[in-house]
Amino acid sequence: MDARALKEGVVSGRLDADALSAGFADLHAPLGDHEALVAADRCYFCHDAPCITACPTDIDIPLFIRQIATGTPEAAAKTILTQNIMGGMCARVCPTETLCEEVCVREAAEGEPVQIGRLQRYATDTLMAQGVHPFSRAASTGKRIAVVGAGPAGLACAHRLAMNGHDVVVFDARPKAGGLNEYGIAAYKSTKDFAAREVDWLLQIGGIEIRNNTALGRDVTMSNLTSDFDAVFLGMGLGGVNALHAPGADKDGVLDAVDFIADLRQATDLSRLPVGRDVVVIGGGMTAVDAAVQSKLLGALNVTIVYRRGRDRMNASVWEQDLAAAKGVRIITNASPVAVHGNGAVREIDFEFTDDELKPTGQTFRLAADQVFKAIGQTLTGEDLPDLDGRKIAVTGPGRTSVNGVWAGGDCAAGGDDLTVTAVAEGRDAAEDIHNALMRA
Repeated sequence: MDARALKEGVVSGRLDADALSAGFADLHAPLGDHEALVAADRCYFCHDAPCITACPTDIDIPLFIRQIATGTPEAAAKTILTQNIMGGMCARVCPTETLCEEVCVREAAEGEPVQIGRLQRYATDTLMAQGVHPFSRAASTGKRIAVVGAGPAGLACAHRLAMNGHDVVVFDARPKAGGLNEYGIAAYKSTKDFAAREVDWLLQIGGIEIRNNTALGRDVTMSNLTSDFDAVFLGMGLGGVNALHAPGADKDGVLDAVDFIADLRQATDLSRLPVGRDVVVIGGGMTAVDAAVQSKLLGALNVTIVYRRGRDRMNASVWEQDLAAAKGVRIITNASPVAVHGNGAVREIDFEFTDDELKPTGQTFRLAADQVFKAIGQTLTGEDLPDLDGRKIAVTGPGRTSVNGVWAGGDCAAGGDDLTVTAVAEGRDAAEDIHNALMRA
């Protein structure tokens, strides 16, 4: 390892440009034409395909793979995008290993599933490269709908509403649209500004206006929206981060993992992004893994994920856990933080082992840390929101809230599993319900 990487403290430039370029290259190289045909030929085209049931957006997977096999990837893309307008991003970030590919008949028979995710990417990338948008708007209904949040749920909802002839205004607090696709996903999963390019492609449907830097509660209120629009969809995600309840958690160097990932995603020069030599990530989900792996790729010497429950309870899939381990990240489970030490800035952090019921065992250990990332969950923020179910917006059916004319979906709504593909499905289904409600009115 470069001597710069061994330097103590939080510094930039731990690795040279070549090492950074290699580390942050596309995690899964796209399939070529011949590779796609070979991969598609492995599909049994099951009549009662379990992969369809496992897909949150109900894509007809055997059909689109058959379309690839017959040399019509553009038709395959339309099959995908009809159900999942963000099929390109989902092909990159969806945990296919625990969804469609896990139940693939080839997986059960041979331990090697059809490469559904990579085939989906091949089809959608082929179509998008042609600059073609395969859908058109219906005749104008004269209705206007407000969508709060330009993430996967909000964009999927806006696109389906626009297809049905409605005019849509999307309000988003960030400078750029895309939500977690733009700001919250590891850079090696979505390269070459794909998130922004997918948004631009999606907006070709027409009828969608995006107002950036416009936050609910700060720049626009629920009463404004419900009075000025015929319907409202809330898809703003989770804006807050859970607090770390340990003495010293306010020291310099204790940061939110989501902010670190966002800064990395928006950085134009990774060599200027500071990272610690000894990094500790607290949490067990995808955000924790993304923060840990990217810290290692930036040149951190020691990176450790610490999770309070057992490894089988981690929200990050086994595949993602293995990826972290392969990159040199250590994973410690059944341990909770009890104190952060340092004179102004973090230098060490104490943990205590817990049993399966999260009860402390009295056994402690200490890790060196000049940078600590909190990946312990996010919280809903906002005022005058519909009724909550726990800490998220309560919904029934396709996203209906306690307020007439207001729907919700994605991470801000109760009942989902915080996946991009699920958010897309919820936004799409809410849009259809909004359309039906408005047309009956």
